[in-house]
Amino acid sequence: MRHPRRPPAAARRDVPLADLTTLGVGGPARFFVDAPDPDAIADALAWAREAALPVLVLGGGSNLLFADAGFDGLVVRVASRGVEPRSRGDRVELTVAAGEPWDALVRRAVAEGWAGIECLVGIPGAVGAAPIQNIGAYGQEVAEVLVAVDTLDRLTGEPRRFTATECAFGYRTSRFKADPQRRHLVTGVVLSLAPGGAPTVRYGQVVDAIGDGAPDLAKVSETVHALRRSKSMVIDPADPNRRSAGSFFLNPIVPSAEADAVADRVKALGVDPATMPRYPQGDGRDKLSAAWLIDRAGLHKGYGEGPVGLSTRHTLALVNRGGATAADVVAFAAHVRGVVRDRFGVALHPEPVFVGFDRPADALLDALLDAEPEAGLSG
Repeated sequence: MRHPRRPPAAARRDVPLADLTTLGVGGPARFFVDAPDPDAIADALAWAREAALPVLVLGGGSNLLFADAGFDGLVVRVASRGVEPRSRGDRVELTVAAGEPWDALVRRAVAEGWAGIECLVGIPGAVGAAPIQNIGAYGQEVAEVLVAVDTLDRLTGEPRRFTATECAFGYRTSRFKADPQRRHLVTGVVLSLAPGGAPTVRYGQVVDAIGDGAPDLAKVSETVHALRRSKSMVIDPADPNRRSAGSFFLNPIVPSAEADAVADRVKALGVDPATMPRYPQGDGRDKLSAAWLIDRAGLHKGYGEGPVGLSTRHTLALVNRGGATAADVVAFAAHVRGVVRDRFGVALHPEPVFVGFDRPADALLDALLDAEPEAGLSG
């Protein structure tokens, strides 16, 4: 008779997850493993397959919303470390372990004079999350410099390397995020940076803050970090807005005709539609600003009563003011989504990954709106 394998020696039971995320909400993990290398990850995955347990990979916890019931499976926290640079013609390729802190990697690149990720400073979380979300900010995306992603197949335990093209990157998405099974667990990435390259200065706020002259990588990175700090988008224990998932909603990308309809609604409110941020994507669609829509819908910085509200510095951040539950966060997110939808006809889609809920994020928010549109929420 074949006996099931024992849990990995490092496995712990009923580990609270709230303190492992930047939002600070959520219940426990049934099993939890800290995996310092790919072998430990593979061992944990093999046990989970045999035990028929769902698996969730945890990095820095900056883009996750755990349900209050927690996660009835195995959470693997990738703790691998290592950055290996090597020259490739006029570029430098960095092979980086998934557990490396992203912000530390950016700061090292800037210090070394390697251009390509300087505007991605201050983003919390681990390197392994970068390709999943195709992280981006202030005019840069990781997809612009990514060469390959190393993974382990959760179903077979086999390693596989994906080229950048195979990753199917899009706005804050990739093949890894789009896969509902989350089949491929990221163990590392390969980035291509430019030694001595010029910094990226294309985002309006960065351009304005830099002013005239030819800034170096350090100046641009410091400027971006200051902008992020002014919006409470960096981890600061003294900041009352610190418990958030960063930008909670994606900037909507809609057909140009729909953007025209939004502009008409803006005009009907007595606002000059020319002031509405609108960025043509070159494919018949326009990107709109979620923060602008939230604010013009009447939900200003600091909006909300109770344990969850909008950041006092940025309308895109939903903040756990202390003592919030995951249900509180979801209810408030549904409220914000509903107000913007009713005012402008645009559905805002959550950026964080919802874990442990009984339905996908959009369906969950809509169900709450249909049931109790204004339950317990006021400004």
